[in-house]
Order: sequence, then C-alpha cells, then structure tokens
Amino acid sequence: MEYRKDTNWIYAADETGNVIAEVTFPNIREGVVVINHTFVDESLRGQGIAAELIREAYDAIKAEGKKAVLTCPYAVKWFGEHPDHNDIVTQ
Repeated sequence: MEYRKDTNWIYAADETGNVIAEVTFPNIREGVVVINHTFVDESLRGQGIAAELIREAYDAIKAEGKKAVLTCPYAVKWFGEHPDHNDIVTQ
C-alpha cells in the first residue's frame, strides 16, 4: 500500500480519493504530538496496515525530533508490543 504524508497525517486513499487508512498525530505543544487516531477500512483489516501506519508515524515523529503522547488505543497497544520504539513516547 502506498502511503501519502501530510503534516501530522499519514494516509492511503482509494482510486476515488476516499481515505481507506490513516493515522493522525497533531501537535499539542512545542516538540510534542499526540497519536490520537488510527483507522483502517473494514475491508482491509487484518493485513497489518495499522501497524504499518504506526511505524510510519514513528519514523516521521522521530525524524522531526519530536516526542509523542499516545491516546489512540491501537497506538498504546503497538508501542507496548514494540518497546524498542518507546524512545519517542512521553506524557
């Protein structure tokens, strides 16, 4: 799947432009974002796409030298399963 990157948003769209998968991580204060939403269309679930989105968000946040607060339940789960990526996690 090809992901598009925008400011604090990584997503995939179908051929008609409808968003079919996304992760959002808006700024909440200087140098800190909140990973607050992950979505994968029902037709695509179970293929590891949400994990790919979180990993893409991790890479983007780390590249910007930012930290992340986790409020999205899937992000909390993913980072719990990948402690080697917790270097960006903050409160």
